[in-house]
Amino acid sequence: ARLDPGSGMEALRAAGRAVLRSPRLARHGLGLRRRRKLPESWADMQEPLLEGMCFTLKYLGMTLVEKPKGEDMAAAAIRRIVATARVGARKFQKVILTVSPRGISLQDADTKEMVENISIYRISYCTTDKLQNKVFAYVAQSQESGALECHAFLSPKKKIAQAVTLTVAQAFQMALDLWEAAHAGR
Repeated sequence: ARLDPGSGMEALRAAGRAVLRSPRLARHGLGLRRRRKLPESWADMQEPLLEGMCFTLKYLGMTLVEKPKGEDMAAAAIRRIVATARVGARKFQKVILTVSPRGISLQDADTKEMVENISIYRISYCTTDKLQNKVFAYVAQSQESGALECHAFLSPKKKIAQAVTLTVAQAFQMALDLWEAAHAGR
């Protein structure tokens, strides 16, 4: 897919910078599926990230949001999703969330059925919530309606939620690097 170098790329740059600057997130030793560790150097992650890094999480739900990014907006959205999830007596869907420079893909962990593919260019924000620190969330523009949606996932540990957030930030940076390399010859 071709990308207009205007607002989409600036949103991509801003989201990547915002996540990478976050002081709350440790940048090393984060636990990842079955005792594998994220490398301490982001450069060591490029190859596995190109293929996609997988995390097994539980899908909590989605809510519509007004703004594409912002810590306060995300915290409020996560509170709404968690409150709704606690009221319902349903079992949460276990998903395999795969992060790559192409975006995020969601696959049902039990049936292996593809749930959704979200282009990296539709994602405007991702975070690990301060209070609900096992919750990873991202904001993306719906392909069908164009509305901004915040999706939240519960991870087994705080470090895994942080690892997903940092992996998405790295995917933003790689997508930007790949896009700039592809357009450098023009």
